[in-house]
Amino acid sequence: MIRVLLADDENLIRSALAQMLDLEDDLEVVAEAATGAEALAAVGEHRPDVAVLDLQMPDLDGIEVAERLAAVAPGCACLIVTSHGRPGYLKRALAVGVRGFLPKTTSAATLASVVRTVHAGGRYVDPELAAEAIAAGDSPLTPREADVLEAAADAAPVEEIARRVHLSAGTVRNYLSSAAAKLGAANRHEAVATARRMGWI
Repeated sequence: MIRVLLADDENLIRSALAQMLDLEDDLEVVAEAATGAEALAAVGEHRPDVAVLDLQMPDLDGIEVAERLAAVAPGCACLIVTSHGRPGYLKRALAVGVRGFLPKTTSAATLASVVRTVHAGGRYVDPELAAEAIAAGDSPLTPREADVLEAAADAAPVEEIARRVHLSAGTVRNYLSSAAAKLGAANRHEAVATARRMGWI
């Protein structure tokens, strides 16, 4: 029996997934979580074989949870199910050891099959998401440019962004200008939108 943890902040989706997976003879949903913190706690308590993680949760995203699980529960294989299949997210997920990456439009049969695949040590990435990631290439942003753009996402003034990232206002302006140029954006707001769409921030 493959023991499964489901983590998704949308109760309806999580409950539906649990019911669908419980119909499989060889799968058992042993724990459910609505946040990343709950997922981490549930892994310690229930020792699942596979964690099915939503990408976007209120506290920690699924990739952060997977990264922490790799350290504390290396025997638990992680797969991400998301409605945000952006190329940058897929690359980040694979970099931390996530073994499966699926859109939420996936059928229950496919999800069950992928749970078995990752439990057996295999990998599965949705072919369409993989093709998009390859076509998009790597992020042109340096880690610092990405940090500054992330801090600028709520349209805060430059002085506030500088305070958040512990840089001078002039340095922040330089990073924002550089990021916008690399992304072909007219201003920082366009740069943030582009970086978000690609999953680079």
